[in-house]
Amino acid sequence: MPDVRANGIDLRYETVGDPARPALLLIMGLGAQLIDWPFEFCEGLAARGFHVILFDNRDAGLSTSFDDLGVPTKAPYLLSDMAADTAALLKALDIDKAHVVGASMGGMIAQQLTIDHPELVASLCSIMSTTGDRKVGRPTPEAAAALARPPATTRDEIIAGAAATSRVIGSPAYPASDEWLHKRAAVKFDRAFNPLGTQRQYAAIIASPDRTPGLRQITAPTLVIHGAADPLIDVSGGRATAAAIPGAELLVIEGMGHDLPQPLWPTIIDAIATNTHRQPL
Repeated sequence: MPDVRANGIDLRYETVGDPARPALLLIMGLGAQLIDWPFEFCEGLAARGFHVILFDNRDAGLSTSFDDLGVPTKAPYLLSDMAADTAALLKALDIDKAHVVGASMGGMIAQQLTIDHPELVASLCSIMSTTGDRKVGRPTPEAAAALARPPATTRDEIIAGAAATSRVIGSPAYPASDEWLHKRAAVKFDRAFNPLGTQRQYAAIIASPDRTPGLRQITAPTLVIHGAADPLIDVSGGRATAAAIPGAELLVIEGMGHDLPQPLWPTIIDAIATNTHRQPL
């Protein structure tokens, strides 16, 4: 997994599939790492004929962390800066245009990338995300409380807390086992742990403006996927996203929460691939 210098920072990235195939870029969410995209999910996309690229956002995983900024009292950067990172990553990898898929905050970044750098985006897929309009996509009290629980101090407590949060925001119709949630949380902790980076990313989300006016200007073929049972970003966020983008298609999945449950991977992969066919590379 190499690093690339992009927009003045180092981004850790990984690829899956044949580099000769059309590029498909995956952007993950708040505090998430590239390993939050399940490898088998990426392999499934690669098997559909894509060169899959995934990376750690700034302040997450093994990409540049803005540790010198400490606890954010105001947003040190915006989602537009994270979109600029993404654009620079594509350019550094000599990719003229890519299909772009973003989940949660990654969906916000993908939207902003398509607004700011339309020439780089062949198609857009926004998963379990929202527009930046504070009236839509709001969390349930239980999901908000899970994210706001007091910080843990030991490895075991941190892993247990992360698994518990995943349980609260996950898909009620497709529950993951406790063993799997704890294993995933442990792998993430041992690879990188940057809670202040997550706070800075969250500050960027809050400080960034409503993207609705920009979304109305998007011409790239767009698919919006959202779980009907998403407690962290209510499905109204996905509906508003699809309503704002001309010609966007909306796929609401019953029983899906704020995760990518394995039983739904074929459905999601098929939907992504179908959307890319509207503007093939």
